[in-house]
Amino acid sequence: MKVFIGSPGTISGLMLRVYQCAFAAASIAVMVSASDFSSYTAFCYLIASMGLQLLWSFGLACLDVYALRKKRDLQNPVLVSLFVVGDWVTAMLSLAAACSSAGVIVLYARDLDFCRAQSHLPCNQFEISIILAFITWILVAMSSHVMFWILASF
Repeated sequence: MKVFIGSPGTISGLMLRVYQCAFAAASIAVMVSASDFSSYTAFCYLIASMGLQLLWSFGLACLDVYALRKKRDLQNPVLVSLFVVGDWVTAMLSLAAACSSAGVIVLYARDLDFCRAQSHLPCNQFEISIILAFITWILVAMSSHVMFWILASF
């Protein structure tokens, strides 16, 4: 069987999961450090989505570490099917959360000039958190794409 970059149980797969965890955690940290984020539903949804992504990616990173240490092969149809479904679900939730949050911040910062009028709102922190969420989604999309091709190769 052909081994793809980012396959489960490989160093590249582990690095992909670690980066997913890191960017999701950074997105959460930046958003939580911003004052008054909890007043906006889209930002709360972003936190929840990134939290789920963090847990999913951390669990798979732990599985990759286990597979690398024990020299186990994680590429069987049942496991890869689980990875595909999990990655697709978390990818869709991450994309929806990032897009909805981006829509809110574009409305407030660019269209209504709400951020300029309400100087106490940390709109720059909101934007950074959203950018980190989009980077997380790109990494998850890469992972789900790899998992799909591994599943198709069975």
